[in-house]
Amino acid sequence: MTISKANWSYPTKVWFGPGRIADLPAACRETGMKRPLLVTDPGLSALPMIAATARLLRDAGIAVEVFDKVQGNPTSVNLDGALAAYRAGGHDGVIAFGGGSALDVGKTTAFMAGQSRPVWDFEDIGDNWRRASGAIAPIIAVATTSGTGSEVGRATVITNAETHVKKIIFHPAMMPAIAIADPELTVGLPTSLTAATGMDALSHALEAYCAPGYHPMADAIAIEGVRLVRDWLARAVRDGTDIEARGHMMSAAAMGATAFQKGLGAVHAVSHPIGALYNTHHGRTNAAAMPYVLAFNAPVIGEKMQRLANHLSLGARGQGEQAAVAAVRDWIIELRGEIGMPSTIAELGVEPGRFEEIAALAVVDPTAGSNPVPLTEKNVLALLGHMYEGTLPHA
Repeated sequence: MTISKANWSYPTKVWFGPGRIADLPAACRETGMKRPLLVTDPGLSALPMIAATARLLRDAGIAVEVFDKVQGNPTSVNLDGALAAYRAGGHDGVIAFGGGSALDVGKTTAFMAGQSRPVWDFEDIGDNWRRASGAIAPIIAVATTSGTGSEVGRATVITNAETHVKKIIFHPAMMPAIAIADPELTVGLPTSLTAATGMDALSHALEAYCAPGYHPMADAIAIEGVRLVRDWLARAVRDGTDIEARGHMMSAAAMGATAFQKGLGAVHAVSHPIGALYNTHHGRTNAAAMPYVLAFNAPVIGEKMQRLANHLSLGARGQGEQAAVAAVRDWIIELRGEIGMPSTIAELGVEPGRFEEIAALAVVDPTAGSNPVPLTEKNVLALLGHMYEGTLPHA
């Protein structure tokens, strides 16, 4: 690969390890929060975890309030509600607490609290982020899943409630000041969500590694993130109380999100419109799409797949580039089956009659531009057909 100029930005302070939620009051003090808004979802707020966290903060003299109206695949309605709560409560920072949906709404709330423009003006296109003018509130992120890695990310995904189109919102200051990665918080995650979020982490690392461009630090983090998923995801699915497996998967999620500043690709370009149109879980959608995209990109990613197959000890050494692509692809298919993830988009309820709509949205998705093979509506339509029928491109 040609050496070229590049800008590399790496993530924030991460407080990692079992029991680190106890350090949340210290994180608030370090970031200057006295009246934080804790943004989460109704499922978590119904569990003792949120009440215990609020009590921990209040006992430390921190006047926290909770906003819990965040849905999966969050929309602008959720964001508007959180913003209204933030402003009405006179808050001075956000604790984004939960999975990717809560983290994204919490981070976007902190960002938008000081803005006068609509959130869509900050879509991750070009230098739109430079339009920001107001103060951005401090953010602490507390992850309770091991998938999106939003706790170490500078972007969020919000669905426009009017158009039903997912938009990626970006600003460098949306990076949380402190991320708390406590694997004990993931122990109660249901098996199906453990599997789905783990496949999301895998998709981030894999697509970042495949994305073109010179970024050896991202490549190194991505390839090791894939190995952690290979070694620990199925174990975390089998036994949700396995703190070692949970901890390694939290690391893998953060690594995937760290790496994907390099770019993503067709898995996400297709998954975003499917998720917006059908309200599918993002990790399940990525799991269904991943092997087909890997096969679609096979003609141009062979050298990278040789290195990845060697790192994963998949037995393709010396057999050629396409054998390495097949080895990685087959491993993903095997893992997907082992942990109960869908193998086609038909299983997600996607209808062929909407393929043209999905393809049109996919090619303009911000993640499309970093796919190794340029995306067009024509080749995305063909790819969707493979994803629906369960046949591999180029096979």
